Amino acid sequence: MNTSENATLELSKIDPLATEPIRKLLRKFAVPSIISLVISALYNIVDQIFIGNGVGTVGNAATNIAFPLSTVCIAFALLIGIGTASNFNLATGRGNRELAGRYAANGITLLIISGLFVTAMTALFLKDLLYLFGATDEIYPFAYEYTVITNIGMPFLIFTTGMSHIIRADDSPRFAMLTMLSGAIINTILDPIFIFVFHWGMFGAALATVIGQIASVIPIIFYCKRFKSCKLKRTMFIPKKEVVLKILLLGMAAAFNQAAITTIIIVSNNVMRIYGSASEYGSEIPLAVVGVVSKVNIIYLSVVIGICQGCQPIIGHNYGAKDYTRVKQTYYLALKIVTVVSILSFLVFQIFPRQITVLFGSGNELYFKFATSYFRIFMVMTWVNGLQPLSATFFTSIGKSWKGIILSLSRHIIFFLPLVLIIPTFIGIDGILYAGPIADFAAACVCAILIIGELRKVTKLSREHTMMNSLEHHSLDCPIPNVHD
Repeated sequence: MNTSENATLELSKIDPLATEPIRKLLRKFAVPSIISLVISALYNIVDQIFIGNGVGTVGNAATNIAFPLSTVCIAFALLIGIGTASNFNLATGRGNRELAGRYAANGITLLIISGLFVTAMTALFLKDLLYLFGATDEIYPFAYEYTVITNIGMPFLIFTTGMSHIIRADDSPRFAMLTMLSGAIINTILDPIFIFVFHWGMFGAALATVIGQIASVIPIIFYCKRFKSCKLKRTMFIPKKEVVLKILLLGMAAAFNQAAITTIIIVSNNVMRIYGSASEYGSEIPLAVVGVVSKVNIIYLSVVIGICQGCQPIIGHNYGAKDYTRVKQTYYLALKIVTVVSILSFLVFQIFPRQITVLFGSGNELYFKFATSYFRIFMVMTWVNGLQPLSATFFTSIGKSWKGIILSLSRHIIFFLPLVLIIPTFIGIDGILYAGPIADFAAACVCAILIIGELRKVTKLSREHTMMNSLEHHSLDCPIPNVHD
């Protein structure tokens, strides 16, 4: 092996994000991220499957009513976790590991504070929140029994989800995956025992979830003592204004997207309740179906967002290091994979809606009729829905969070929210189904315009950087002659 090959090998060991093949890196980061997110989604899905089979349609409706509390937790976790991870990778890309450590430590502190805050607010206003989320008098007791217990696990959910992003940024995607996996396995084992053996119903499902969430935190606590990229000192955990602001700035796009999803779930639940009561389905069937479809859609989104999160450290690090060619290569490769996943998911939703619905418990023929229509109409634009989260992640990774925020708000707030309020006034409950694909198409158009413009800018930066490097090498090879010679 010659000197040049030795140097390349040593550099790859020191800085793999800058030197290893993009496909290998994306596989390394995306696969554990996908598994982690799917596992996280399974907390709610496993509960809903066992509750649907053990409690019935009203139990499914209750978990749907409680679901916005989980999305609020995820919003805080993404705000801090992705904000910290993005700044962490930009700092390591520039070689400033001391600053990277400060971002990580401040992020940990913020996750703990936000977890305690969300739990306290939920405990104080739980009854009002459940009715705000669309609960009926029949559903409320089931939703209350479930959420009064899951509220205990919210600090652990926020901490685990947020830390999975930070640990992944520290080049430990497999460890992040295993922490999530341990909790999900415990939850899956305990759910049927508590529901079918002990007959604890909603209480048992909630208790199994909380135990799993607590179990996931334990290995993360030990990881905090042995970060790979930097050493965390006690003084770094004290929040610094400028560090906190940068974390929040780069985490806003993902948090706004999650907050927008929460808003849409709440509005949709209430619109479903109102227009459902005036239809042949009644209120409970639409609320239960929305819960089923949203949980299934989370599986698809978990795969897509896992791919996006796999890109984040690669794009952020190389953008910080000014290797713009690798930045574009990573985005284009991820776009191809996301598109394939989206098309396959679209086909599954269109071909097997009834079979998917059966997994979540039995119901009458009206229940399955509405579920089939919801899958086939509301999810008809799934094939293009991967573009938005990938592009939002791209903007966040390169430090342009405001464009990510625009993408996050466009689909849910700018387009879907007014549509879901207006269209049902003309055609009833079916209007909710058609609002989804119209909003998806409009948001995809906005996304395409923004990302094409940004990729052109990155191409220009790449050319300028290559030209500057070429001039520097030329000046070194051809030194200015001494006039006295």
